Amino acid sequence: MSEREARMGVKPKKYEAKSKQLIHGVQVKQLEWIPDERGKLMEMLRCDDPMFEKFGQVYVTTCYPGVVKAWHYHQNQADNMVVVKGMAKIALYDQREDSPTKGLVNEFFIGEDNPMLISIPPLVLHGFKAYGSEPTYLLNCVTEPYNHQNPDEFRVDPFDNDIPYDWSLKHG
Repeated sequence: MSEREARMGVKPKKYEAKSKQLIHGVQVKQLEWIPDERGKLMEMLRCDDPMFEKFGQVYVTTCYPGVVKAWHYHQNQADNMVVVKGMAKIALYDQREDSPTKGLVNEFFIGEDNPMLISIPPLVLHGFKAYGSEPTYLLNCVTEPYNHQNPDEFRVDPFDNDIPYDWSLKHG
């Protein structure tokens, strides 16, 4: 939401899943900017939020427009992602054998135009593609600190895989 929309009292749009169902364990929190004459503030993740488990570390990653950073998953770590600058298409795929939503894909368009926190449980494949005209900055508050000697990160090729998802631009 723009500052102008906030001043006019426009409420941020609520997320509506394309599939009408979120992957089991995924949680979404619609965020909003609180503006005043000094600037603006946005709360992202609080210790009293339902998706908060524990603190591991926080990091920021950037991505240039049109670049895909995907797919990967963690065995132990949960991710809590917010795009703080730019826009990104975030996709999730439930590969978990014992999940009631196995095989489900979720897609989100988040960032400055649609501030949102996405909480991703362990073993759910995820990735993102930056879009727009400037780099995207994604902030991630994870439940485990990164272990450089034994990383909890497992990768799948972004394009050559069995995941029913296409990263290309959908015209029309």
